[in-house]
Amino acid sequence: MDRLDPRRTALLLIDLMTRIVEQPTAPHSGPAVVAHSLALADAVRKAGGLVVSVRVERPGVAEQPSGSELVEGVLGDLEIVKRTWGAFHNTGLEEALRKHGIDTLIITGIATNFGVEQTARFADEFGPKVILPEDAVTAFDARAHEFAFDYIFPRISTVCTTAEVVAALD
Repeated sequence: MDRLDPRRTALLLIDLMTRIVEQPTAPHSGPAVVAHSLALADAVRKAGGLVVSVRVERPGVAEQPSGSELVEGVLGDLEIVKRTWGAFHNTGLEEALRKHGIDTLIITGIATNFGVEQTARFADEFGPKVILPEDAVTAFDARAHEFAFDYIFPRISTVCTTAEVVAALD
C-alpha cells in the first residue's frame, strides 16, 4: 500500500454500538473489530487525520433500543448519526469530508454487507479513495463477509489489513 497523507485521510467507524458489537458476528468477533478500529483511530489521530464515528438511529422511534450508544473508547472527532444503512444519506458527512479536504477514507465496522458496504459504495461514487482493512470489519454471516471482500470491495477499494494501514500512515 502506498503511503497515506494523514491530513487528507479520514477513518469512518461504522456502527460500533454496544447492541451491535455484542451480536454474534463472523468471521471476526465484534470486540476484535473494535480493537482493530481503535488501533486505527489512534494511528490516524497521531498522524494528523480525522476520525469519524457513525452510529445508527431507528427513524420514527421515540426512544432508541438499549445499547444504542457507541462502545466505550469509540470517539470520533466528528460524530455522524444515520438513519439508513449508509453513512452518507442526509447526514452531512460528504460535506464535512470536503470541508476537511479529505480524499481518502478508511472504513471499519459492523456489518460488512450492510453499513460498511453501503458506505463504501457511495464513497466510491463521489470520489475519495476507499480503504477497507479486512480484519477491522465483520458481518453477521461469514459467507456475506467473504463475498463482499472477494467480489465487491476489490473493485471499489483497496483491501488490506489494519497493520498495513498503520504502516502507510507512518
